[in-house]
Amino acid sequence: MTAATEPANPGWTEGGAAIVFQRCNACGAKQYFRRAFCHACGSTELSVLSAEGTGTVYAVSHVTRAPTPEARAHGPYTIVLVDADEGFRLMAHGAHDLAIGDRVSATFNRFIDGLVPYFERTTS
Repeated sequence: MTAATEPANPGWTEGGAAIVFQRCNACGAKQYFRRAFCHACGSTELSVLSAEGTGTVYAVSHVTRAPTPEARAHGPYTIVLVDADEGFRLMAHGAHDLAIGDRVSATFNRFIDGLVPYFERTTS
């Protein structure tokens, strides 16, 4: 098994301000959740890359009843599914006025005790 190469910045799940994904060196498939193998072909030859943080809104959900007391302090908030320009889909926080089809870009906001991707509509 070959170890995946790491991006320059750690991803937001490791405390950094980046969205990272894997690309299979064998077949080119992309996956957002890190795995030890490619979900498409099973290869263990994976690269870890940083995404630009741009994409298109696929779905929007407004959370008015947060699941924990810590999350309730941030409510109401919006969760979006975004089709990243790099070719994978991710779930993240977003501006309240987002709609399906909007072009968006990510910044990072504090939520509970960490940084999370936060998408807002782009001007272009």
